[in-house]
Amino acid sequence: MRQRFHLIQGVLAALFVVALAASSAAQTGRVGGVVKDEAGNPIKGATITAENPGASPSSFTATTDDKGRFSIIGLKSGQWSFAAQAPGFGPEAGKLNVSTIGAPNPPLTFTMKKGGAASPTSALGSTAAKDLQADLQAADTLFNAQKYDESIAAYRQIMAKAPALSVINLQIAAAYRNKKEYDNAIAAYNDLLKVDPSNDKAIVGVGMTNLEKGDLKAAEDTLTKAAQGPKPTREVYYNLGEVKFSKGQTDEAATWYQKAVDLDPSWGKPIFKLALVQLNKGDKDATIKMLEKVISADPSSQEAAQAKTVIEQLKK
Repeated sequence: MRQRFHLIQGVLAALFVVALAASSAAQTGRVGGVVKDEAGNPIKGATITAENPGASPSSFTATTDDKGRFSIIGLKSGQWSFAAQAPGFGPEAGKLNVSTIGAPNPPLTFTMKKGGAASPTSALGSTAAKDLQADLQAADTLFNAQKYDESIAAYRQIMAKAPALSVINLQIAAAYRNKKEYDNAIAAYNDLLKVDPSNDKAIVGVGMTNLEKGDLKAAEDTLTKAAQGPKPTREVYYNLGEVKFSKGQTDEAATWYQKAVDLDPSWGKPIFKLALVQLNKGDKDATIKMLEKVISADPSSQEAAQAKTVIEQLKK
């Protein structure tokens, strides 16, 4: 038993070192593309939103120029969801596994159909698209420089000009979370939920903010309710697993991590957490097998890099 304890302790220490190294070496990626109509004409002023709840920042917004082009800089590696919206056109969406090293990310092309119902978030009021894009980039720059108070003020100014861009509340909430002002973060998420009650990013955000705040019951209640909803997402399942794991309920955590894997077998994060559950039980062989699944399912992820390191530790 004592030998097993030292093994687990050593591997967890290695995990901590790898995580710190990955964090300090983290780079950001760029994704660009074009938005056009069915005839191939560029759409000026379309809104592009990129979201990844596992990243920080977790959301970016850009608008297209006169040639329908857009560019988003600052994305962390991982799978991002992209959505394009424009007045008078039906929204389009897609996903891309963003890389921050190696070959450039492939460009995204959105072809939008006229006459479709556009989301309210694409209504930019009287704000010029070019000015809005510059304002968003300036606010994101402040956020990335950890000037959170200034970034919050900048984001709020943007929403004052274009109230329909309520999704910016995700960035405001993220800034408050980095400041550890958890009640203000929850208030920002709730502002978004008032206009978009099913926004899973905001729902997960409320749950995880409560977890960071130390209110495990509120975190569990929020995420459990979302998990019992009509269309729970992989993020809801994963983060409910995080709450259970924090409470020491590893078997229940494993159940929710597995649900996340069932929804997206290529997502390495919940598979990696399933490996940690096995490691916590002291099952070396099961841990290695699960870590190998991480590498196979999501080879370019940080979890895959960590998995390789842990396997080396366990096989010594």
